[in-house]
Amino acid sequence: MIATCRRSRKPPAGLLFPPGRTEEDTITTERTEEHLSDVDVEAEPLPHIEFEIGDNVVYPHHGAGKVIRKEQKDVLGERREYLTVKILHNDMTVMVPTENAAIAGLRRVIDDETLKKVQAVLQDECSEMPKNWNRRFKHNRDKIKTGDIYELAEVVRNLAVRESQKGLSTGEKQMFTRAKRILASELMYALELDEEEVEVHIHGLMGTTPNGNGLRKVAVAAK
Repeated sequence: MIATCRRSRKPPAGLLFPPGRTEEDTITTERTEEHLSDVDVEAEPLPHIEFEIGDNVVYPHHGAGKVIRKEQKDVLGERREYLTVKILHNDMTVMVPTENAAIAGLRRVIDDETLKKVQAVLQDECSEMPKNWNRRFKHNRDKIKTGDIYELAEVVRNLAVRESQKGLSTGEKQMFTRAKRILASELMYALELDEEEVEVHIHGLMGTTPNGNGLRKVAVAAK
């Protein structure tokens, strides 16, 4: 959702700037607060994480990137410290107030233990999904919106399996491509692989190929 930023009681968790546009040349930004609507900041205080320039990080719904700047900025009439993160797979720039980094979901790239669990999710069988296309789309969209990497991996796996056995609608193909790119951007850092290598690795774990052909028999729950 695109909206012109204006002062509000709650400062924005993060500001996004598409390729070719930066915080210096636009006042119209993408609101990124939708995924925070269920978070009660006062009831659920989150630990402060200190990020530095050069850190590899992950921003929910957009993927992995690198902190390229850390500076004081005047935004929406208030001066505070901001982290500027360049997203790996689409060159989008994300500007996040340091004080709100944890609330916005900014985190470090997964460690080895979490990586093994994510890979196990990709190797698992397809889980149950709604039979109705609209409900299935919403079901997977809601999983992606959680920002949880296990949920994201499950969506990627389920859509990959469905594509190999039944095919995907146009909307689901777009969702699959986006979800896989977000997951792959983090695994590139975690596994130290390039873009092509990590895609082959992901499909290898799932028993599928990038062109949608299945390599193994996996029971699809949604008939």
